[in-house]
Amino acid sequence: MGAYIIRRLLYTIPIVFGVLLLTFILFTVVGGDISFEIAGKNASPETIKEIREEYGFNKPLFLAWDSQLVRHFKDALTFDFGRALDREPVIDKIKRGVGPSLSLTIPIFFGEVIISVSIALVIAFLRGRIWDILAVILCIAGMSIPYLSFILFGQYFLAYKLRLFPVFFSPDLSVPQYVALPVLIGIVTGLGGSVRFYRTVMLDEMRADYVRTAFAKGLDVKSVLFKHVLKNAMIPILTQVVLAIPFLFLGSLLLERFFGIPGVGYLMVEAIGSRDYFVINAMTYISAILFVIFNLITDVCYALVDPRITLD
Repeated sequence: MGAYIIRRLLYTIPIVFGVLLLTFILFTVVGGDISFEIAGKNASPETIKEIREEYGFNKPLFLAWDSQLVRHFKDALTFDFGRALDREPVIDKIKRGVGPSLSLTIPIFFGEVIISVSIALVIAFLRGRIWDILAVILCIAGMSIPYLSFILFGQYFLAYKLRLFPVFFSPDLSVPQYVALPVLIGIVTGLGGSVRFYRTVMLDEMRADYVRTAFAKGLDVKSVLFKHVLKNAMIPILTQVVLAIPFLFLGSLLLERFFGIPGVGYLMVEAIGSRDYFVINAMTYISAILFVIFNLITDVCYALVDPRITLD
């Protein structure tokens, strides 16, 4: 397994290199010199010159040891992403936003996985019955309703009308208070697609011969579902679950934006609106790193849960 992990880590080098090259082309070559955007409309030539020197825009693009491409790679590898348009270091902005984002995305992640897998197991066992049909209809309906509709409904009726939750983030609120409603909305909106996916996985296992054999031996329903069916369905479940973990660090764009939660998702939305290429570039690079790492973790988990899979 050690040799496999080392080999996969070596494979990540060209992937990360490609991401860095692509972001450089998009934000520097195609985007051009953004010194005028940073300086403002009425900036003097001296101010623009100072900004170009500070950000290195006066350096060659490619063919030099101090070129912008070399600096782009060096800064990314050292996680020194420079300063945002408001002059604050980008890495400080990201560090400050990770906490609020994780406080929102982690409860949504675990709540959605636990609830959807449990419901999928039950309705797969009751396939064809009224509860199964009703659950499928509700899942399709939930998937058909726009995500934004759930947010507006929760803010208007649950928060504003019924006053069960705060409408908007406030520094005076505790973490459970300002994430309660967004977490509830996040879980509800994700259940439709998750339950349908896990139901399909469970149905494939429920039709297997070992399930009939287990019932024939007199095992109770709980043991068959949670000790046999769930265990054998772990490969697609792991794929769905582990590959979703990197996105926990990136926050939720809509939930953070509409509820004013100062997380990484809110930071990304603000960066896109203000054309802050430095923040967008940093978030793109970090996203690529996290996705590659957790892709490797997924493969390792396959071998851990299924002895038939080897990494040699």
